[in-house]
Amino acid sequence: MSNNGSQTGSVLLAFAVGALAGAAVALLYAPAAGEETRRKLAQRTREGRENLATAVERGREVYEQVRKEMA
Repeated sequence: MSNNGSQTGSVLLAFAVGALAGAAVALLYAPAAGEETRRKLAQRTREGRENLATAVERGREVYEQVRKEMA
């Protein structure tokens, strides 16, 4: 079970990194002023960090719940 949990965490991390990279590329190629693009990129980065922190915390909660149920 722990191997499956590790794989799930790796998949979630890869998804989050991919989403952030995609958002950054989309913003950089979008027609907008440099300052506006940097502002949007910074905002998206903050949102991505918050979402990732939430996902990690939720993953820990689920892990602990499953671990307790398996004991």
